[in-house]
Amino acid sequence: MASRRQRLPSPWYLLLLLLLAVFLGLYQAGLLGPLGLGPSPAVITAPTGSWAQPFFTAPDFADKAPHQGGLDARVAADIEAAQEQVDIASFEFNLESITQALLRAHERGVRVRLVLDGGNLGEEEMKAATDRLRAAGIPIVFDQRQAFMHDKFVIIDRHILWVGSWNLTENDTYRNNNNLLRFDLPQLAENYTAEFEEMFLDGKFGPKSPENTPYPVLQLSDGSRIETYFAPEENVRGAIMGRLREAKEEILFMAFSFTDDDIARVLLEKAREGVRVRGVLESRQESPYSEYAVLRKAGLDVRLDGNPRTMHHKVFVIDGKVLITGSYNFSQNAAEENDENILIIENAGLARAYQEEFERVYQAAQEE
Repeated sequence: MASRRQRLPSPWYLLLLLLLAVFLGLYQAGLLGPLGLGPSPAVITAPTGSWAQPFFTAPDFADKAPHQGGLDARVAADIEAAQEQVDIASFEFNLESITQALLRAHERGVRVRLVLDGGNLGEEEMKAATDRLRAAGIPIVFDQRQAFMHDKFVIIDRHILWVGSWNLTENDTYRNNNNLLRFDLPQLAENYTAEFEEMFLDGKFGPKSPENTPYPVLQLSDGSRIETYFAPEENVRGAIMGRLREAKEEILFMAFSFTDDDIARVLLEKAREGVRVRGVLESRQESPYSEYAVLRKAGLDVRLDGNPRTMHHKVFVIDGKVLITGSYNFSQNAAEENDENILIIENAGLARAYQEEFERVYQAAQEE
């Protein structure tokens, strides 16, 4: 008996599968937002007063001022006021003020938990601080992978969130340029608690992290919008590029590390369209892999920073109304290996505060 010939799939069926795959890819990348096809936002009432406060370090280039009264004091004050729980994820950790505040919180019954990058335990100050915390019974989970646990955030009582480029260290507080946002939004804090517990409870880091952010998009009643992204489980690179492509007038950026060819290409495209692009890059990160030379050769107004220590920002400000900030350096490792986070915030007031910080850093930068 002759075998029955297997029927091949219809070309239309294959085309439909291809289009569906492309649609899902664009949806996951957050590139369908302008069409109203992104994740449905959770609409919440904006709290009375300021729900977000921006803070910036003021590094003393001569390093002669006393190391007190900086960002650490503000965060420590919130820890001192904690009633139930403090969770910290930080790439580096050695601040005495924060160590003391955590020990006191633990002593009065507050649950204190930390996730840190284990690769930095070779630093004497970090080892000493974490040894004291562990000796007091405070649990710490260390990421021992070669890739980084590069997040920097503090969650207090599940409603206060501190997040930005700031590691909890002396250098990042008093010598380096950094930014930090303090939010009083329980839904946003819940996003970061979910990410924290993936690492602390489940030991899931990097590509093993699930994509399970409870409120990926928050729409506030005052018109502000907050999008939360975690790498590498979400397409942070795609989300950034999608927002940059929407720029009509101006893109400002500050970058500790910028080696991502795809993001650089978008900046070049926007410059050719007439968008004004200005940027400052950390001078010690200049290398054959850096995008600095590429952008400068194309005529973009980019400078190397003037801080003799470190310009540690990872920021875009778009058209004076959209802010992108977080732990995410503009690199392949950030996109594919490290644990990272960014926020994309539509709020003119916050964008203006970061625009002013950009101008301070830009004026101090090296003009060639």
